[in-house]
Amino acid sequence: MQLAGRGPHLRVTEKSQANIVTDVDVAIETMFRALVADRFPAHGVLGEELAESPAAGTSRWLFDPIDGTANYARGLPFFCASLALEIGGVVEVAAVYQPTHDELFTAVRGHGAWLNEVPLAVSDTSRLSNALIGTGFPHNQIVRDDDAERIIGTFAVTSRGVRRLGSAALDLCYVAAARLDGFYDRHLKPWDTAAGALIVSEAGGHVTSLDGGRFSCYPGDVLASNGRIHEEMARIIKP
Repeated sequence: MQLAGRGPHLRVTEKSQANIVTDVDVAIETMFRALVADRFPAHGVLGEELAESPAAGTSRWLFDPIDGTANYARGLPFFCASLALEIGGVVEVAAVYQPTHDELFTAVRGHGAWLNEVPLAVSDTSRLSNALIGTGFPHNQIVRDDDAERIIGTFAVTSRGVRRLGSAALDLCYVAAARLDGFYDRHLKPWDTAAGALIVSEAGGHVTSLDGGRFSCYPGDVLASNGRIHEEMARIIKP
C-alpha cells in the first residue's frame, strides 16, 4: 500500500511545522486496527495517526504506518512500517518493513533478529573513528539547540561520518544489520523505537537511554550501538 500510494495524487496534511501526515498513513493504520480488532480483540493499539485503542488484557501493538513520512511524501526511499507487540509492558516481538528494498527486519525476544530470514549481527567496529553514526533532528524545532549542535559537530569530526536518514526505525535496523555502528536521537515516540530497539538488542547490540540508563521507548530518547563504541558515544552525548 505504501508503494501504490505514492505519486501526484498523494494528499499531504501538515500536522505542525516539520510534521506531516499523508492519506496513506491514515489508510494503513485504519486497516491495521481493523485487522487487530478482528484477530486479537483483547489487544490494544497505540499508533501515530489515530487515537489509542485500549487493551482488555496486557497486550498492545505499537504501530507506525509510515516512519519517515517526509521522505515518503518527497519520493525519497528511506521509509518503513514499524510494528512491535508489547506484552505486560515488555516488547516481545518486532517487525520493520522497508518496501522500497523489500527488506523485512524481525526479532523475537530471546530468539535473535533477522533480515528476510537471514540472522542479523551488529558490526565489529571497535573505535569511534571508524564508525558510521546515525542521528535525527527533533520535529517542530524552531530555535537552535546549542547542545544538539555540539553533539553532532563532535561526532562529525571524531567518527567516519554522520548520517541523517529521516526514519528512526530504519536507523535502528541499520545498526542491527551493521550498516551503521551507532544511532542516537531524542524527542521520539514509542512507535518510532519500540521495534527497532528490540531488533538491535537481539542482533547483539546495546540500547540505552541517552544518559546510559535502562532503555524504554516512552521517554523518547535512545542510544543504540554495536556495544563496542557505546561508552565513547555516551561520553560525547553527556552534557
